[in-house]
Amino acid sequence: MTRLIRLVLVAALAMTALAVRPALAWGDYGHRTIAAIAEANVSPKVRARIRTLLAQEKELATPECPLKTLEDASVWADCIRRDDLRWGYSAPWHYVNIDICKPFDIKANCPNGSCVPAQVMRNQKLLADRKLPAHARLEALAWLTHTMGDMHQPMHAGDRGDLGGNRVSASYGIVEGRMNLHRLWDGPIAERAITQGAPMVRRYTAPERSPYLTGSVEDWALETWSIARDTVYPTAQHGPACGPAIPSGGRARHDDADIETLIPVVRQQVLRAGLRLAAELERALG
Repeated sequence: MTRLIRLVLVAALAMTALAVRPALAWGDYGHRTIAAIAEANVSPKVRARIRTLLAQEKELATPECPLKTLEDASVWADCIRRDDLRWGYSAPWHYVNIDICKPFDIKANCPNGSCVPAQVMRNQKLLADRKLPAHARLEALAWLTHTMGDMHQPMHAGDRGDLGGNRVSASYGIVEGRMNLHRLWDGPIAERAITQGAPMVRRYTAPERSPYLTGSVEDWALETWSIARDTVYPTAQHGPACGPAIPSGGRARHDDADIETLIPVVRQQVLRAGLRLAAELERALG
């Protein structure tokens, strides 16, 4: 192998590693897709009311984190995390890491409402409260749009005491880099799933929407946790969910066949989140 070819390969691998960093994750492309699905499935009246709230953007004083569209709102909560002094307290609002090898219990894993399902419910109520000033409702809109997405990402719901897969090194086909199991689900698998197959952003019919709109927020969190238990960890470990964990220094390897089996799971979660968000926006703003 010539020195030039080696340099090209190193550069390509470096770019690949950068491409799977969390900034390009479910916190970006996936979240924006969820918001776009929701916006396509609300009424014109609700879209107009969303635009009215977004006009209050300056009142939140987060100029580095724009809030001009619902897609912007979907990633605003990740953007403001850079300002730890002002928003650091909100970090636990993005997840609820419930051990997949123990009984599902939100309350035991959500101290003082600091978990993603509790924040979905909290911001539903705040957004619907028309006595609140518009900027407060805009903040609730942004949090609801974001946390509805987070709650449907399996690595934000279930784990094995590994910080939602952040402590488990992972590979995506031949790509390894600095990837972990959480980043794998956030980025490359989500991006491939959304872009592979029929476009996901469209107006869905009532019969298409209705199967996803039953149950409570807790039911939806349980559904996502069950995917972590029944799909994510068995695939990553190539064995039972609660069998031997991947040892320190090991890697959760995902070949192309593994990835193909995960794509419909991701697509379904993105669709569930988008249609459920649309329903909540209709309920709060309709």
